[in-house]
Amino acid sequence: MKNFNPTNSEMQAILDDIQECAGYRFKDPCLLMTALTHSSYAAECTRPVECNERLEFLGDAVLELITSEYLYKNYPKMPEGEATRTRASIVCEQTLALCARDLGLGDWLRLGKGEELT
Repeated sequence: MKNFNPTNSEMQAILDDIQECAGYRFKDPCLLMTALTHSSYAAECTRPVECNERLEFLGDAVLELITSEYLYKNYPKMPEGEATRTRASIVCEQTLALCARDLGLGDWLRLGKGEELT
């Protein structure tokens, strides 16, 4: 992963590239920048920068809901306990990290210097 810290002139082009790759246009591109901002980067900034933690919280809940609905509709005989375990295995840090890696999101993350090294 590289430290994503574009100048203002580069930022619009980068946002356009990300949205093009995703096939989705954000109504508020600032949300995209927030989603790509790790707390380590925000902590190192001299100006206030919002990190992605609150969006992560919301996104995890949305993914759990979508996954729950999918399992409920497509596996009507699956017992609740098994559905819960299956959902947990899908909506977990390791699985989501693999998805992010497949999408190349690491190239766009804004990380602090310490996090960058790890």
